[in-house]
Amino acid sequence: MDLSNQKRMAADVLDVGQNRVWIDPGRADEVENAITKQDIRNLIESGVIQKKDKQGNSRGRTRDRERQQHKGRQKGPGRRKGSKEGRKKSKDEWKEKIRAIRKELKEMRDNDELTSSEYRELYNRAKGGFFRNKKHMNIYIEKNIKTE
Repeated sequence: MDLSNQKRMAADVLDVGQNRVWIDPGRADEVENAITKQDIRNLIESGVIQKKDKQGNSRGRTRDRERQQHKGRQKGPGRRKGSKEGRKKSKDEWKEKIRAIRKELKEMRDNDELTSSEYRELYNRAKGGFFRNKKHMNIYIEKNIKTE
């Protein structure tokens, strides 16, 4: 039973590709007798010929990968494309670091842990890139400022 002509006409009527046309195998003899597009339209109306849903791409594997990456996995050098700067700009890193250090310095000054001259000296050192991070600054303060 060759239904290729009917399938072609149905695809045209349904405005889909031929792969998305479904013909009820139990009523194939009815479809075989359909020779006009109007016959095809009637079969579509009665549910003998139907349009299959579009097939999408599953996001399951993507979700799994995203959960792993959230935990810090799957981020090694083999996964990276682009330069180090392309992933995180050095200026953005600097902004995060200097803002954290300056916030800490202001809190220490406001809580009278630092005098204004000590604050200014440490502020300028931070501006010059002397401290690697907040912890490094606190260690420096413990060793050099608190002992005086």
